[in-house]
Amino acid sequence: MSWITNFLTSSIGRKLIMSLTGLFLIQFLLVHLIGNLQLLVDDGGEKFNLYAQFMTTNPVIKATSFLLYGGILLHIVQGLLIWKQNSGSRNTRYAVSKNPNVSFSSKYMGWLGTIILVFLILHLWQFWFKMKFGTVAPIDYNEGTGPVKDLYTLVSVAFKNPLYVIAYVIGMIVIGLHLKHGFQSSFQTLGLNHKKYTPLIKGLGLIYSILVPLGFAIIPIYFYLFR
Repeated sequence: MSWITNFLTSSIGRKLIMSLTGLFLIQFLLVHLIGNLQLLVDDGGEKFNLYAQFMTTNPVIKATSFLLYGGILLHIVQGLLIWKQNSGSRNTRYAVSKNPNVSFSSKYMGWLGTIILVFLILHLWQFWFKMKFGTVAPIDYNEGTGPVKDLYTLVSVAFKNPLYVIAYVIGMIVIGLHLKHGFQSSFQTLGLNHKKYTPLIKGLGLIYSILVPLGFAIIPIYFYLFR
């Protein structure tokens, strides 16, 4: 089994893990956005709270969440290892380059990832930790599910804080820059690099890296201005 360990700890193996976990997280972001957009429904938070209740109690979703946590952890660890490895080498994909044609998101991929890690920790503390271990008040919608945690109010209060809104929007900009490079790079690492398909992948990556972060950013702005 040593060959597996050697491969996974090699430069190619680490990039493969980064690509696979990156594509998994890209899919998660889209699903997460679709769920969060229910915050914009003007029903006092009923749809969002019932959605959050389902996502935190359904056994299949709960089992999948462990894959998510593992994917995030692997992506972070491998990203840091690649960044450290490339700090002394300029011959790899993520190395800092003096080439003026290298994009900003590619050149500073490591720093962008670090900012996202800080944002993720703050985001989990503000919502996930408080939902799991805090005193979030229950609310009953008479849907047969019994009282559910009023996560909607927790989100609403957070997004009334202009500093948090600004930090959230900045976080989404950074995520967009990270996705802009990571989307196409993940496919390229997996060998899906062809003159016929690469422009399409780059185009989809650009659209995704704009629309998904924008969708997330709209939510706190909307709450701050209109709720």
